[in-house]
Amino acid sequence: MPLIDRDDCVLVVIDAQDGFYGPDRADVDRVLMRASLDRAAWVCALAAALDVPTVVTEEDAATNGHTDPAIAAALPGLHAFDKSVFGAADEPLVDAAVVATGRRTVVIVGMETDVCVTHAALGWADRGLRVLVVRDAVYSAGSANAAGIRRLEQEGITLLSAKQVYYEWLRTLPAVRAFDAAHPSLASPPGFSL
Repeated sequence: MPLIDRDDCVLVVIDAQDGFYGPDRADVDRVLMRASLDRAAWVCALAAALDVPTVVTEEDAATNGHTDPAIAAALPGLHAFDKSVFGAADEPLVDAAVVATGRRTVVIVGMETDVCVTHAALGWADRGLRVLVVRDAVYSAGSANAAGIRRLEQEGITLLSAKQVYYEWLRTLPAVRAFDAAHPSLASPPGFSL
């Protein structure tokens, strides 16, 4: 599979709403979710700096809250699409926004890995788009995250780290050095992992 081309990518942020995990959740869930959302926000800021179009969804914002503030801050002029199905590819306005970009590679961050992220990834893959999931910028609580990652792998969805997206979008050492000089806060994803 070839490297991803940022000029062919659209970033899709799936339900990055911290209301999915209320105060009754285990501290470890909240810490892991925060780390994932921070990496997702970093990928969003990277996309904005590189003019990669971004589509954002929210599921039941009245209950789950709106898009995480760090992600919203990374995306000036954010418009989030309401999503009432688990698979964003099956939400007509969301799918139309992705198609309208003319991009053929969908890069996904957000929540929850085992349901909405997986459903969206499989939906766009079924439509013939290349789909990649940023494995350290998606999250589900407990063992559900690993189950979602396994399912994505079994279905042939490419998994990349936030760091890998950064280097594939920039491609060359001169491009990385110029980008880092212009955007020092984006020189490395927070707490990246492979």
